Amino acid sequence: MGDQNGIGKVLKKVKPYLAMVSLQFGYSGMYVITMVSFKHGMSHWVLSVYRHVIATLIMAPFAFVLERKTRPKMTLPIFLRLAALGFLEPVLDQNLYNMGMKSTSTTFASAIVNVLPAITFVMALIFRLETVNLRKIHSIAKVIGTIVTVSGAMVMTLYKGPALEIIKGHGGGATNHGSSNSSGTEPSEQNWVVGTLMLIASCGGWASFFILQSLTLKIYPAELSLTSWICFLGIFEGAIATLIFERDMSVWSIGWDSRLLACVYSGVVCSGIAYYVQGVVTRERGPVFVTSFSPLIMIITAALGTIVLAEQIHLGSVIGAIVIVCGLYTVVWGKSKDTVKNTEEAVKVEEGQELPIRDTRKSGSEILI
Repeated sequence: MGDQNGIGKVLKKVKPYLAMVSLQFGYSGMYVITMVSFKHGMSHWVLSVYRHVIATLIMAPFAFVLERKTRPKMTLPIFLRLAALGFLEPVLDQNLYNMGMKSTSTTFASAIVNVLPAITFVMALIFRLETVNLRKIHSIAKVIGTIVTVSGAMVMTLYKGPALEIIKGHGGGATNHGSSNSSGTEPSEQNWVVGTLMLIASCGGWASFFILQSLTLKIYPAELSLTSWICFLGIFEGAIATLIFERDMSVWSIGWDSRLLACVYSGVVCSGIAYYVQGVVTRERGPVFVTSFSPLIMIITAALGTIVLAEQIHLGSVIGAIVIVCGLYTVVWGKSKDTVKNTEEAVKVEEGQELPIRDTRKSGSEILI
């Protein structure tokens, strides 16, 4: 009986790590599949809408049945937060990311995602979900790691370097269909810089999503329902954006090919399942923990992008990626030494009511929004 209890405790500790590692494999597959769909003429605006239609159809029934008795009452402040969440990730982050990826490459785009933990950490400090005590080594490590991570991203942005031929004769990859880096051709320098800025902006939107999701779960602790609402509202907000930027109605038409696969895969794995799992882990470990696993995406996607899409890897990307990973895990080490209070004593937000009575000067972890 004691052994079973011991195994149960170990599994409980390991579960968040296994969940986040599994999600990175899911995201890596999505990046490659969506890039293939773009080369077959898929609009990233339409992809964002269709993937959330799929996600809503999958998640809503579970939310309706399983959280029928535990789901909090919907109020206007909660709904406004859900609407903001539906815009930040399903519309802003995904479309900026896809535009940036088409202007650069899947490998480069997945590497830029490594600045996500640093941005999330800075935002968590601003919203007092994280604290820094410069008299503690682990707190200094979090600050230094964040600076190093951003520096690595700047190296990737400003220094491209020579191409590294991982697989000989890989220049004749996918056919060119409007993508700037298919068939071995490289995007222009101007597109590369603009694409990089879009990718960094998308990370800002994604980090904002994690912070707001963490705060929303405190007043709406129903992960399945939260996921369903985000996907459902993302459909309408994404459709409005699509109608603004895509005037040709034929882009809504997709066939039984990689475009449909991209919609179904990204909808089920990277919207439905991912939003739910991230919500559960965020409530337990906080948004910084959730985003700390993103470097795995770079490693997996680099391998898949080189083999499947015949993409070139540049020296600047490799150097910058190494710097980013070093900085990131300095942050993770500092985070692991942090006190549990950073996440447990986060603010209990109550629909615009007064601050909690406790002394926030000591914990540094409470804020009213």
